[in-house]
Amino acid sequence: MFAKLGTLMDRHRWPVIGLWLAVTVAGAVFGGGLFDRLVETSTNRADSESAVAQRRIDELAPQGSMVIAVIEGREVYDGGLNASVSKAAQEIRGMPGVKEVNDLYTGPGGQIGADNMSTTVRVELDPKLGDADREQLEDKVKARLEQIEAPSVKVGGTKIAERAFAEQSVHDLAIGESVAFAALLVALVLIFGGVIAASLPLAVAIVGVTGSLLLLLGLSHVTKVSEYSLNVVTLLGIGLAVDYSLLIVARFREELLQHEPTEALVTAVARSGRAVAISGIAVALTLAGLTAFAEPLLAAVALGGAAVVVLATLAALTLVPALLAVAKNKIKPAGEGLWKPRGDRNLLARLATRAQKAPGPVALGVTIGLLVLAAPLLGANFANSDARALPHSNEARQAYDALQSKFNNNQPEDVVVLVEAGPERADVRMFMNQINGELQTYVFRLEVRPDVPKGYTILDLTPKGEVGGAESGELVRRIRAMQTPFAKSVTGPTAEVIDYRQSLAERLPLAGLVVLLVTVVLLFALTGSVIIPLKAVLMNLLTLLATLGVLVVVFQWGWGQIPLFFDSWGGVDLTTPVLLFVFIFGLSMDYEVFLLARIKEEYDQRPDTNRAVLRGITRSGPVVTAAAICIGIVFLGFTFGGLVAVKEIGVGMTVAVLIDVTVVRGLLLPALMTMLDSWNWWAPPFLRRRPAPPTRSTVVV
Repeated sequence: MFAKLGTLMDRHRWPVIGLWLAVTVAGAVFGGGLFDRLVETSTNRADSESAVAQRRIDELAPQGSMVIAVIEGREVYDGGLNASVSKAAQEIRGMPGVKEVNDLYTGPGGQIGADNMSTTVRVELDPKLGDADREQLEDKVKARLEQIEAPSVKVGGTKIAERAFAEQSVHDLAIGESVAFAALLVALVLIFGGVIAASLPLAVAIVGVTGSLLLLLGLSHVTKVSEYSLNVVTLLGIGLAVDYSLLIVARFREELLQHEPTEALVTAVARSGRAVAISGIAVALTLAGLTAFAEPLLAAVALGGAAVVVLATLAALTLVPALLAVAKNKIKPAGEGLWKPRGDRNLLARLATRAQKAPGPVALGVTIGLLVLAAPLLGANFANSDARALPHSNEARQAYDALQSKFNNNQPEDVVVLVEAGPERADVRMFMNQINGELQTYVFRLEVRPDVPKGYTILDLTPKGEVGGAESGELVRRIRAMQTPFAKSVTGPTAEVIDYRQSLAERLPLAGLVVLLVTVVLLFALTGSVIIPLKAVLMNLLTLLATLGVLVVVFQWGWGQIPLFFDSWGGVDLTTPVLLFVFIFGLSMDYEVFLLARIKEEYDQRPDTNRAVLRGITRSGPVVTAAAICIGIVFLGFTFGGLVAVKEIGVGMTVAVLIDVTVVRGLLLPALMTMLDSWNWWAPPFLRRRPAPPTRSTVVV
């Protein structure tokens, strides 16, 4: 099948290139429209308690967007500051769409900071404003507040922070792609020893980027596409496009040692195309498994990611052979550059040789080492990112920090309780007294929200402790557990995190089953074994746990703050481990398939497991190492941005690739295969395939 594909791409090279060029141009011309359609995507399911309660509160007592200015550096009772703030407040009150203005001089709710040299202006907008009108008014209010005569005026707010997140995401994407492409070009030239061969994977990566924008633009008309998912999906698409292209180009250069260019092209596609197709299907189906979680953000990543993976796979299987057909006489055979397929001194070959000499101790040592790296997970704090995920240079982040330190004493956001009964009822008053009494360890302040329709009560509870502290979560759990004669529900940021965690925990087994089935079925199709797929799942799980442990150290503990230029907020974004779970299992399939396909070729030629493992790793090791270097460069490119959540994915995938390609594939895989020997290829009798006799196309010389 894939030999025929290679022949077709060689014969119809120009129409194929023309088709992909059209996709590239269309993506470049129309793909920019995607950025106007990006939206904030909730992490919580619509049917979660916190989401349902928040929607009901918005109906009963809607609150508009808040624009908050923190004014610093001038004595708060200075006459000039009084006049400047008062004038700004009066002008803002006159703006259509402004509901209320609170400041120290002309309205209620004035605040003085802990340093006596700061105050705030809080502007609430009409909740009926549409998104476009709200954003326009936010900008107008922000501009006027920044004209207040003070040494420092920082303007923020929840919606302003969300917009800053979106703008930072687009900015990070541009930086990440620029850094990645520049570094990739250098790496590929060194690996392939020539500009022409190096340019082919980059060409496919460019097609992947523009094609991804086009695909996501189409998806944005049927579902929500968030700024965060755009970054993550594009990062994945570039990495896979380079990986798959590199595999085919590297195999073509190797075949040039024995065949003339056209035959080398057909043979390369025949031998590498199957591995690329299986890997692409595996990653796409694994990503599709994210839909099992049912959270809007994960669903957006699942759909976008699966589509982009299919695009990258198709481009690698069609565009790369077509480009090779055009440039085949100008590409040098293997042996030049860093990639030397016949060398027995490449990194993975050396590691595999050591592992096979002492397979038991090596397997045990690697396993213990990975579990040690995973140990910090025992104290992990997975939570939703807030304004602290923005870079410290961002004004919305600075306003948030100033509010927390000078006005809020770093207290967490309120836990909100919706009671479906009026405050005049005795049992409702008893409930509030119970909270103030039994839960005084966790509650700093209880306030009854005014102007709530009759028959309902909304309680705003300020928890004790700091942002992200244990007190907030315990307060939510205890209130939900309290028995009351009326219906009640709890919402707020802490409740949302708890609901998100619970939803992920409930659906994790289903997502895990999807990943397990994809891995087992596709690796069985490649190897005819059920032992190898199960072993792959266990190795990938060890990689995932070790990677998450490293992320806790780097981001939650803050060990990576200086080299990665971020401020730790004491946790890891709750979405990060879920995405890494899927990405690591999906991308690990790349290297698993690349190595096993070559090991299987060797084993089919001569059924000696130890020999097949060493020769397979020796021959495929360089291209796996090269692929890991390239995809690592792509992921590292995205650590140059400002969003902490995107940095977490970039660092996490880089660490996972490093662990997977060196420790897991270089040591653990050959050690386990040596220990199992012929049991590696075991399958139940009803699943066993009768091996085909060796043919010229399957013999490796």
